[in-house]
Amino acid sequence: MVFLSLQTLKPSILLPCWPNNQLMNASVVHFIDRLPKTETHLHIEGALPWPLLKQINPVKFSGTPSFRKPNFRYDSFEQFETILIDHALGFFSSPESYFDAARAIFENHLKQNVKYVETSFHAGMIEYLKIPGEEILKAIVAAIPAGLEVRVFLGISRNLYTENLAPQLEQAITSWPDLAGIDLHGLETLPMESWTAPFWRRAKDCGKMVKAHAGEFGPAENVLHAIEELGVQRIQHGTKSIESREVMRVVKDHEVTFDMCPISNFKLRVIEDWEDHPLPLFLQENIACTVSTDDPLSFNNSLSEEYQVCHEKLGLGLPELAQLAQNGFMNANLSRELKDFWVHEIENVLKEFTKDSW
Repeated sequence: MVFLSLQTLKPSILLPCWPNNQLMNASVVHFIDRLPKTETHLHIEGALPWPLLKQINPVKFSGTPSFRKPNFRYDSFEQFETILIDHALGFFSSPESYFDAARAIFENHLKQNVKYVETSFHAGMIEYLKIPGEEILKAIVAAIPAGLEVRVFLGISRNLYTENLAPQLEQAITSWPDLAGIDLHGLETLPMESWTAPFWRRAKDCGKMVKAHAGEFGPAENVLHAIEELGVQRIQHGTKSIESREVMRVVKDHEVTFDMCPISNFKLRVIEDWEDHPLPLFLQENIACTVSTDDPLSFNNSLSEEYQVCHEKLGLGLPELAQLAQNGFMNANLSRELKDFWVHEIENVLKEFTKDSW
């Protein structure tokens, strides 16, 4: 295993010569606001808006819990998962609850100038709530507002192809027209079971998009397996790919995109320090990356803040931020005309903000 050096390979980024930091920050925030953006790594249960919890229990959820405070970092993935599940299960109980959450989530996207979203709901909720998964899917789709394109995925944990759930998973990829695709979820410490690769192939044959969470807490080899065995070109996270030059080569050869979530990576201690985050290196290596929020219920983050972190903590300049936004559209499930339109719009915003400052 070869670890690449972020210190020696970090890209040289030319930042604008603003008169002072306050003006620089205000201008960057305005630039981010103006950027048409995508969100391509979002768990709908983990995106439950806090105000909706306050509505159902104003006393219990009146304040800001410790895990949503700015300096909080989780001790372990298990702690993160326990807190998220405890809160999500207090709200999600029916297709109507998914509609309410999705409507609030998507409205917030519109406020941030987001034009395209890929979100997943967890297959385990079908079993837990004892309601047909397609009803959850239809509720989410019904909440999509005008002006926002949304694609809904079914998140399937590595150990969820159970006797009860397997028939419903098969039905999902063959008979749910509103389902855009599937995404591999779950602890990377769990073994990859024999059903997974054939199921992912069947989903692709049915015209579904396929993704996989890999290389977050697990090693770079998990990314390699997802690409070569599951046939995905979209990796959720992929952070640990930096551990292996061979994996980096395969990622580039297969033109794989990493849908990354820097704030999540920091708060979950996937990276210990901001300078350890590989996103700048991935961009230098011409690996397509996007940025998303992952689970804003747990991290109290917004997509605009993810872009701000990329600038303030990872040193990305405006062209790199624009590239992240363009990558989202270039990998979106949209017509070529719409992709080209939004890429051109991003180019225009970049020109507007850089013509007098670079």
